[in-house]
Amino acid sequence: MILSNLQSSSRYESLHPLFKQAFDYIKANDLSKVEPGRIELDGANLFINVVDTQLSTPDVIKLELHRKYIDIHVPLTQTETIAYKHISALGESEAPFNEQDDYALYADNEVCKTIVTPGEFLIVYPEDAHAPLIGNGAQRKLIVKVLMPEFL
Repeated sequence: MILSNLQSSSRYESLHPLFKQAFDYIKANDLSKVEPGRIELDGANLFINVVDTQLSTPDVIKLELHRKYIDIHVPLTQTETIAYKHISALGESEAPFNEQDDYALYADNEVCKTIVTPGEFLIVYPEDAHAPLIGNGAQRKLIVKVLMPEFL
C-alpha cells in the first residue's frame, strides 16, 4: 500500500507500466466536473470509476480484496478514511471469491486505518484488504483500476 500526494506521483510511476498514464490523466483533467461513471484509458487494463457516494461509519463497511486489479483511491471533494489489513491476517470471507467482479468481502474489526485527503492517493495492491468510504457526508472520488502486470 502506498499513500502519497498527486504532486509526487512520478516517484511511483515505475512500479507499474500503466501508472504514469493513470496519473497523467488525473492531473490533466478536472474530474470533479465530469459525469459519474467509467472512463476507459486502456480498456479493461486501465480505467477510472468516477463515483459520487455517501461515506459510512466503520461498522457497516466490509474489507474487500481483489486478485487481478490494483486500486488507486483518489478522493476529490472530501477526506476519507480507509481501513486495511494484510491478506495473511484475514479470517474467512463472507462468500466465495467473485471471479467475474474480482472481489471478496471480509468482516473484521481489528484493522489499521489511514486518512486520505483530496490531492492525495492511496495505491492498494491485491494483498491489501481495504475498506474505503469511511467518514461523514457525500463524497466524489476516483477509483482507478489497474490490471496486475501478470494479467496484461
